[in-house]
Amino acid sequence: MYDYKAGKSDWMAAGLPIEGAAAGRPTAATVARRDVPTCRLGEPLRGVRERVRAAGWNACVVVNEARIVMGLLRAEELGRAGDLTAESAMRPGPSTFRPHVPIAEMAELMANRDLPNVPVTTSAGELIGLLVRKDAERAAAERHA
Repeated sequence: MYDYKAGKSDWMAAGLPIEGAAAGRPTAATVARRDVPTCRLGEPLRGVRERVRAAGWNACVVVNEARIVMGLLRAEELGRAGDLTAESAMRPGPSTFRPHVPIAEMAELMANRDLPNVPVTTSAGELIGLLVRKDAERAAAERHA
């Protein structure tokens, strides 16, 4: 037995199982892609770009050794020329979203802000996955179909 003291919101934010009416609804965590490429701050951008594109992605999440999100490299940043590191090219401190947020809410937010993708993290900032807008919109539409 474990006495979880952080509270219900933190429990849901960690992506742990829930019961009740919300249990079957898709969330940011259930739709986010967990196979998103990651890199470290000091990695050369050229190598990151090649690895990311070879994997069929156009984004990479920059994380530290504990998988805490430090930045985001989207297509624009990955395409930058020169001898850059991931740190010098990344979007630092990107907005992150918690895993329990309903997918319909995420799809609307991403469309309104014209965000192609967003990192989904635990409350401690640890990467869970990358939510791609087209995936969020598809899941939200399926939910209402």
